[in-house]
Amino acid sequence: MEQQATMSASRPRVVVKHPALAMASMLIGAFVGMFSETSLNIALPKLMASLSISTATVQWLVTGYMLIIGIVLPLNSLITKWFSTRQVVIFGLLDFLVGAVIAALAPSFPILLFGRMIQGIATGLILPLMFTVAMQVFAPAKLGAAMGACAMVIMFAPAIGPTLTGLILAKLSWHWIFWAFVPFLVIALIFALTSLENVGNLSKPKIDVISILTSVVGFASIVTAVSFASSKGWGSPVVLGLLLFGIIVLAVYAYRQVHIAEPILNLKIFANPAFRAGALMVMLDFGIILSAMYILPMYMQKGLLLPVAMTGIIMLPGGIVNALVSAVSGNLFDNFGAKWLSRLGFLIALIGAIMLLTTSTHTAVSFVIAAHVVLMIGCPLAMSPSQTHALSALKGPASGDGSTIMNTLQQIIGAISTALATSLLGIGEAASHANEQGAFTAGVHMAVYLPVVLSVIALIIAFTTRSFKKQD
Repeated sequence: MEQQATMSASRPRVVVKHPALAMASMLIGAFVGMFSETSLNIALPKLMASLSISTATVQWLVTGYMLIIGIVLPLNSLITKWFSTRQVVIFGLLDFLVGAVIAALAPSFPILLFGRMIQGIATGLILPLMFTVAMQVFAPAKLGAAMGACAMVIMFAPAIGPTLTGLILAKLSWHWIFWAFVPFLVIALIFALTSLENVGNLSKPKIDVISILTSVVGFASIVTAVSFASSKGWGSPVVLGLLLFGIIVLAVYAYRQVHIAEPILNLKIFANPAFRAGALMVMLDFGIILSAMYILPMYMQKGLLLPVAMTGIIMLPGGIVNALVSAVSGNLFDNFGAKWLSRLGFLIALIGAIMLLTTSTHTAVSFVIAAHVVLMIGCPLAMSPSQTHALSALKGPASGDGSTIMNTLQQIIGAISTALATSLLGIGEAASHANEQGAFTAGVHMAVYLPVVLSVIALIIAFTTRSFKKQD
């Protein structure tokens, strides 16, 4: 029995010639996708001035991108049953190239937003495939390290995005942010054409139009409602109506997925306690990092009055720490499991968020860097173990559904948390009687309560979940 278990742990579900090369195109594509998710954060003040738009409007470059990802992701499981791995990845990379070029050439906000949304389609296709393929081509004994590499892409790209963008904007216009994506996408395409192998079987199930429509309409309504709240207020009939409508439509979608023979998303896997706990922690972790990374660059530029290039440099230490912690967290999972890593990670993230609450218009740059670094230790320390804990509890096709569900919910939570942060920023700014710089800093403090609350909720889940006892 021990020999069989050892052989099982050393054998992947699907054997490919070069697993690392097979993953290269998806890792690069996902990196560009996640980089794109936060790369504009540091450029938002410049974009507002250049395009003559408000904070509530410019926010759509972030939430609109995540909205499209959130719409495409739930359909990923169906798409991969109709089209091969190579077809989906190659199409996604080409799609991203087109979107990047449109955004780079955009003369106005609507065209820029259109280019961003096209890019969102690609990220929605590639992101879940990266995790699904990794689960298939790496042996269980190496899965922690492989998932750590995937998590590093998800965590490092958003963290390093503001730094690279700051360096670009120091010398060039915002258009060059999108031109910078092109060489990475070309390299990813080369890897996809030369090294990517097909993983999975094409069953070509019946397409349930009602499920597709309710998924698209439901997710879009909720994210749109939260985004509108930034400018219209939470008491607006439009906001409340869209929220209620979205919740009802998603309830219909969820009910249908549970009761039809061939669901687009197998929501029954939420009955698995290990997956449920892990997925919730991953969602909250993503909300913490995206809301904080959205707020921080704007605070540096409008609260501390630092130039954009300096803002990018200040974000660099946190980005480097994020990469290092992401790289080792997968290996730590292989040795220690998810229980204490997730608890320690969310506790550290909470400390970092509380540090940001104590900032002012005169806070030392060194303190801001320290708060960012603490946050960038905690979030990736909890991310990879939580994700691997969740997906390791699923077997066979359910692992693909689990990856799609988690990535979908991450993007929806990311879009909602960014919109909530914008709304809280506006509320705090309006309530302050200080000058423009002081009022914006007051708004930042109000917005930072969001990652604080998310950290507390995640910490409670990490300390109360019973599934750790079975898995670790």
